[in-house]
Amino acid sequence: MAHRKIASWLHIASYLLILGLFACRPVNPFQPVDPLVIPPMTDSVVNAVIEIPAGTNAKIEYDQVSGKFLPDLEDGAVRKVQFLPYPGNYGFIPNTLVSAAEGGDGDPLDILVLSESRPTGSLIRCIPIAALVMKDNGELDTKIIAVPADPADRLFDAGNYLDFALEFEPAKRMIENWFVYYKGYNAVELLGWEDGEYALNEIKKWQIVKK
Repeated sequence: MAHRKIASWLHIASYLLILGLFACRPVNPFQPVDPLVIPPMTDSVVNAVIEIPAGTNAKIEYDQVSGKFLPDLEDGAVRKVQFLPYPGNYGFIPNTLVSAAEGGDGDPLDILVLSESRPTGSLIRCIPIAALVMKDNGELDTKIIAVPADPADRLFDAGNYLDFALEFEPAKRMIENWFVYYKGYNAVELLGWEDGEYALNEIKKWQIVKK
């Protein structure tokens, strides 16, 4: 009888240990070791590092000094978008820089990946299908719009700008309105939409060339 109780307790302990190991796994299995060493793209597949998961409002940014994803603080509190949640996974294309000397904001090129929500720090391989070109405080502010490279991870069947614009025009319009109004009225100037080829050329244009 005692042996049965010991065996039973060992079974329970083993089960709890397994649960504990699973519970201790990183929340984000896509966490890159260092976004700064990830190339912007390979052929036509672009790497997107996610800062703000789809469906959330808190502003999170990658800090190159600490190598961490940190909340953007405003008056000591986490800054949140006072609007609807982000309509996609928002982040940046690593090893790009939109030069302030050429009218940009001096930050990496922004990207919005249309997929189910991914954790902060996720690395998503994606296909750019469009570029939403705007000006924010007089600075060029282009948002690359992309879908996952793996068709199985896509929310809808649109792998290029034409399909996106014709078959999913309401989604395109929603994304446009979100970026135009999420900072308030007249805060952002819309310059227009461009296709996937333009988006790829923008990535190549702002790619950091290492010597």
